[in-house]
Amino acid sequence: MNDSSRGAPQGAGYWSAPEMGGAPAGPAHDVHGAQQTRPMPIVPDVPDAGRDADDRDDRNRDAARVSGPLFRDEKPQEPMSTPLPSPPPKKRAGRDLRAAIGVGVGLGALVVGSLFIVKAVFVGVVVLAVVVGLWELTSRLKERKGINAPLVPLAVGGAAMVVAGYVREAEGAWVAMALTALAVLVWRMTEPPEGYLKDVTAGVFAVFYVPFLATFVAMMLTADDGAWRVLTFILLTVVSDTGAYAVGWRFGTHKLAPRISPGKTREGLFGAVGFAMVAGALCMEFLIDGGSWWQGLLMGLAVAASATLGDLGESMIKRDLGIKDMGTLLPGHGGIMDRLDSLLPSAPVVWLLLVLFVGSG
Repeated sequence: MNDSSRGAPQGAGYWSAPEMGGAPAGPAHDVHGAQQTRPMPIVPDVPDAGRDADDRDDRNRDAARVSGPLFRDEKPQEPMSTPLPSPPPKKRAGRDLRAAIGVGVGLGALVVGSLFIVKAVFVGVVVLAVVVGLWELTSRLKERKGINAPLVPLAVGGAAMVVAGYVREAEGAWVAMALTALAVLVWRMTEPPEGYLKDVTAGVFAVFYVPFLATFVAMMLTADDGAWRVLTFILLTVVSDTGAYAVGWRFGTHKLAPRISPGKTREGLFGAVGFAMVAGALCMEFLIDGGSWWQGLLMGLAVAASATLGDLGESMIKRDLGIKDMGTLLPGHGGIMDRLDSLLPSAPVVWLLLVLFVGSG
């Protein structure tokens, strides 16, 4: 085989024009086909290039119709505006307000009914509140801190203290308190010595905090107008709490004691003072024999202070225990101790001021 019969060297062939139906030259090509194929320069097909350009223009126009301005009969979209900030959420009470009002009305009816029908029945209501409050307090101390304050001597002694305050007034209350504290010390000796000091300390604190302060309510009741004195004490405390809640919820912005009770505000304190002073002036003028309106103003101011401090003190205890409420017996309120927190420290304040203003009789 001579050189003329070989195909074009590998890599030297060209692609034929598409419309000629040629095949690429190469070693595998037919010898006669290779001899008849003439190399042709590659020249761009101008008409095809023009069609390609037209096609590109058409595609660009189509893309513009989709992503750019819309069709002629449609209006262009308006630019998206920045969404308006949502209004701040309305303040909501932290509890079931309907349940709280219903329970409050029921408790008020029970207290007022027992107070003006038979005084001894009202003393029984105070004793029941004291015993339940002691049970709540000792239960939370045991659950959260492992403190075993003996409930039996506390409950028996606490009931005795209230009765003694009603029968023998201050002298009976002091004696009953001393005996109750001694009973706590002795009762705890029946258990192992580990934790003795913290248990009896908590027990003595409970004696003072709940039943001893409650005895001043019983001592107010011993006066001739004792029922009206107790009613004045309850009204002033409740009105102070209500004023603090209403004004603080509506206008409160400056925190009173954020580390203890974040929900309390200075505006709420001013509301408590204003409401309590007005209620005190009315009560001393119309409910208490020998009372005067200016005395009621001073008493309302003192009760607003004592009720607020009592509420903060209870909040301090609950924050230390890591709980929200002392109990769950009263829907919308929590436990008994959650209702006694402002009443207990206000009782000795009202008792003392009434003795100073109008006497103990």
